Amino acid sequence: MFNIQRLLADAGFDSEAHHAYARQRHGAVALIPATIGRPTAKPPRGKHRRRMKARWESYKKRYGQRWQVETVNSMLKRLLGSALRARAYWSRRREMALRVLTLNTMILAASG
Repeated sequence: MFNIQRLLADAGFDSEAHHAYARQRHGAVALIPATIGRPTAKPPRGKHRRRMKARWESYKKRYGQRWQVETVNSMLKRLLGSALRARAYWSRRREMALRVLTLNTMILAASG
């Protein structure tokens, strides 16, 4: 499996539960901007959200790379479709891996 060190997510996933799950279950730091809720000068209540808000300036550069992932996801869906045909878990994983391989081959063929 994969060893996830950092998880980048948009503000829609900003909750203490998401931060805690990433940290405790996967040992990953969740880079999610702490912007949910009413604007206030007070720090967030949750331990992980408070830490994220305090260290956000140092994480901002890494979070800025999230657009690259969004671009690849958009390319995959636009060029190869968004629906998977496989029904079983491992078949879906195989199908997703084949789609990524196909996309990479398409990019290499177009650039060379």
